[in-house]
Amino acid sequence: MEWFSKQRQSHARINAPALVQVAAITIISTRCLDLFMLFNMLGVRGVSDFVHRSVQTWSLTLVFLASLLLLCIEFRCAFVIMKGRNWGRWIYMVSQIIAAGYLGAASLGFGYPELFSIAGETPREIFTSLIMQKLPDILVVLLLFMPEESRRFFRLQ
Repeated sequence: MEWFSKQRQSHARINAPALVQVAAITIISTRCLDLFMLFNMLGVRGVSDFVHRSVQTWSLTLVFLASLLLLCIEFRCAFVIMKGRNWGRWIYMVSQIIAAGYLGAASLGFGYPELFSIAGETPREIFTSLIMQKLPDILVVLLLFMPEESRRFFRLQ
């Protein structure tokens, strides 16, 4: 019967600081807004065509599935960050580095496919567009790592 008994925590949990809550809510809301804007812009037919183009070859399918996995990881990180798990903010930061690195490489012609790339004629234009596109994610990472309140919250959990 010990399996069914509740285990009590010996210490009280600290509520997440406002900056951590803002960061987690921003992760969730920006991803949901990105999906909503994509569906709104493409429509049902456009989304169907996009998925069809994304699964035509193995490499495109792999990139498409990896982007969906990255989206799920980002959602999971947002919820874990609210609980105060330190690994959540580190995984979120690594996922942003991977996403920005791949997006930059694909846009400059080093990665395949060009389906997931930023339009631009010069590397400077591409880099500027990449920074502008990733600016909300950079600000979220700064909210999670820079303020002393955030660092203390993750240390104490």
